[in-house]
Amino acid sequence: MRNVTLILDNGVRFSGKSFGYEAPVAGEVVFNTAMTGYPESLTDPSYAGQLMTLTYPLVGNYGVPPFSMTSEGLADFMESDKIYASAIIVSDYSEQYCHWNAVESLADWLKREKVPGITGIDTRELTKVLREHGVMMGKIVFDDEPDRIPTAEYEGVNYVARVSCKEVIRYGSGEGRKRVVLVDCGVKHNIIRCLLKRGVEVIRVPWNYDFNSLEFDGLFLANGPGDPDTCSEAVAHIRKFLENENVRPCMGICMGNQLLSKAAGASIYKLKYGHRSHNQPVRMVGTNRCFVTSQNHGYAVDSDTLPAEWKPFFVNMNDGSNEGIRHESKPWFSAQFHPEACSGPVDTEFLFDDFVKLLHD
Repeated sequence: MRNVTLILDNGVRFSGKSFGYEAPVAGEVVFNTAMTGYPESLTDPSYAGQLMTLTYPLVGNYGVPPFSMTSEGLADFMESDKIYASAIIVSDYSEQYCHWNAVESLADWLKREKVPGITGIDTRELTKVLREHGVMMGKIVFDDEPDRIPTAEYEGVNYVARVSCKEVIRYGSGEGRKRVVLVDCGVKHNIIRCLLKRGVEVIRVPWNYDFNSLEFDGLFLANGPGDPDTCSEAVAHIRKFLENENVRPCMGICMGNQLLSKAAGASIYKLKYGHRSHNQPVRMVGTNRCFVTSQNHGYAVDSDTLPAEWKPFFVNMNDGSNEGIRHESKPWFSAQFHPEACSGPVDTEFLFDDFVKLLHD
């Protein structure tokens, strides 16, 4: 393994070894506290442009599942068609793996997809730095090639445009099925699976597509990477949907929660270090019902800026930040967390049932 150095924007350095693709890389350094799920996290488009630090120390011990696809073009065991994270940073990479569904090692997968991976990093100390300072830009450089210095931009870059589909894609077509338009801001495949499992047809459209001209029964706003303020075109189309006299159900997840909130008139702010884990507790506002949720986002809705007819739906029990919104009288709601999980707990998958029920009401 070649020696590498992780250099943060504030000058802090961490030494480690390369176990993935051997190329320098730069991006926004974030941390994820989940204990499992690295195949799903790496293929989550919401990690585009980011160097993902895993706080759980042992990584790679269960290998990587096959990258097989269904007849409709959805990955069987991943969350997209490729790795979207720019790099993975771990404390202890396990070269040996054992799992009934594993076909290759994490290192082999990273090399094949040309994604760097570094091990031997003190991820506890790195996480402390990020928690105190906030997420920041960083770069991974090879010690024996000091002149190869990577550069990257993250702030203000429209990563949604980079990861969204480029044309309309249909899933689950069938006579008598309710039709849902899904705005693809970087959708995880399990969101589509959860909708198909409930018997609806899904029309997946690019992030800036004017879907209002289509025939459909409900609108779904998917997750995605980066800053929601770069997605003004999507917000304009959603606002047009909300203003339509033909009221139809709408559900959003993660980036979808932020875009729906912006369309309603609320503002967004960047969290200090975001929520990226499987153990975020949220409470349904107005009740004592709490749920353990899977999350991956760096921005949040400012609940105080919601218009009068919109209310917070869920609240984060750790920091009090917004975890979803709902309209008081119309069938529109969203969640900042990931009810489809994959990976993570499935405590809130019932939200898909609630959405599909609204389509039939």
